[in-house]
Amino acid sequence: MFVLEPWHWLALGGVLIISEMFLTTFATLWFGIAAVMVALLSWLFPIPEVFQVLLWLLFSILMVVMWFKYVKPLSIDRTKAGLGGSVIIGETGIITKVPTLDKVGTIRFSVPIVGATEWRCRTRGEPLELGERVVVIEIIGNELIVAPAKLPAHVEYR
Repeated sequence: MFVLEPWHWLALGGVLIISEMFLTTFATLWFGIAAVMVALLSWLFPIPEVFQVLLWLLFSILMVVMWFKYVKPLSIDRTKAGLGGSVIIGETGIITKVPTLDKVGTIRFSVPIVGATEWRCRTRGEPLELGERVVVIEIIGNELIVAPAKLPAHVEYR
């Protein structure tokens, strides 16, 4: 008759954790960690085999839930890298080099947009100042066309 020993769980956990290095999907990591936890508990306390399997299932479910609830949201790429250039339209940045009609300026965003925090920009003739907040209204080639960011009429500032 086959008897589950703590080293069986430890070996299973090691295989699952090592396989994660080749899969890179976080599909087996949580089951591997759960198996290591069951190995540790079954080594410390005499646990019947049925409960060892139930503990492994319970720990696996808890690990997967923790992954989706707490860890995965931290790994979401908020830079908008890889998206089309149209995601820039409507973004607000600050002028770091003033553009004129014949010279290109520079706009800086607080977070990287489409992989960069600084972009070349032009205006349609509106005078801009250094440090002024502007909004992107159009994209031509690799240059952004910007206009002064205006506050909505219904917003009052004290």
